[in-house]
Parts: sequence; C-alpha cells; structure tokens
Amino acid sequence: MTEKTPRARRMAPLRTPSGLPDNAVRDISGAMTALLADAFALYLKTKNFHWHMSGPHFRDYHLLFDDHGTEILAMTDPMAERVRKIGGTTLRSIGHIAKLQRISDNDANYVDPQDMLAELRDDNADLLARMRETRSLCDEHGDVASTSLLENWIDETEQRVWFLFETSRKGNS
Repeated sequence: MTEKTPRARRMAPLRTPSGLPDNAVRDISGAMTALLADAFALYLKTKNFHWHMSGPHFRDYHLLFDDHGTEILAMTDPMAERVRKIGGTTLRSIGHIAKLQRISDNDANYVDPQDMLAELRDDNADLLARMRETRSLCDEHGDVASTSLLENWIDETEQRVWFLFETSRKGNS
C-alpha cells in the first residue's frame, strides 16, 4: 500500500463529492463558468454606463444602473461557489473572463443614454437566454440546486430586461 505525501494530496485532481457524474460536473461547470464570465462583463458594462451617464434623466438612470449592477454582482459569488460545490473549477482571472465572455465590452468615450438602455436591455436578454439554456442542462443532469439558483437569477434578469425596455419606451403624446 502506498501512502500519498501531503504534497501529492495537495496536487491531486479535485474530487469534491457531489453525487453528480463526471460528465455532469464538466458540462455544468463549463456552462456556469461561461455565465459567470458574462455576469462579470455585464456588471462592468453596467457600472461603466452608471459612471458615464449624463443628460436630463441622469439621476434616474444612474440609480437604475447602480441597482442593476448590485444585482448582477450579487450573482457572481453563489455562481462560482456552486461550480466549486459540484467539483468543478471556475474563473481565475480577468484574462479568463475575457476569453469566455460573450457580452461585448463598450469602450466608447460617449454613449447616448438611450443607446445605453438598449445595449443593456439586449445584453441582459442574451444573458437570460443563456441562463435558460444552462437551467435546462442542469435539469437534464438532475442538479436541482443549480436549477433552483438559476430560476431565481432568471427572474431577476427578466425584471432587468423589463425595466430597461419600459425605461427606453417613448411616451404617448
């Protein structure tokens, strides 16, 4: 019988006991990590627009984007920890986020407030679609806890899309 040294145990592959098969851990971890990269990209874009808002609706949009940013950031830790709980690994750096993110950055010097609303609405709608896909994947693999978390984030994201849609509508004259 060979005993592993402490160093060998530290270097051993992650084997967190989750009860999920290896393919489920791989698939769910990959999907959730990509969502996490998108969430960080959307958080930073939302804060970018929050910081660079101007115009007659400054206060309302500034506060709306701040609320949305807080909500998006609140998803990130539970999302990453869920990946770890099932035995996967997740993001390690800003560079890793940049490789995986599907939400486009906006580095423009000026963005019209109506364009900010439209861009964030569309980005949140894209994130929503990917969350629904990931929720289905988790359901297929019987990962009830990830499914439950995603259902709450889906609801929050639907609300952000709704608010951004309604805020960008032109009033009746």
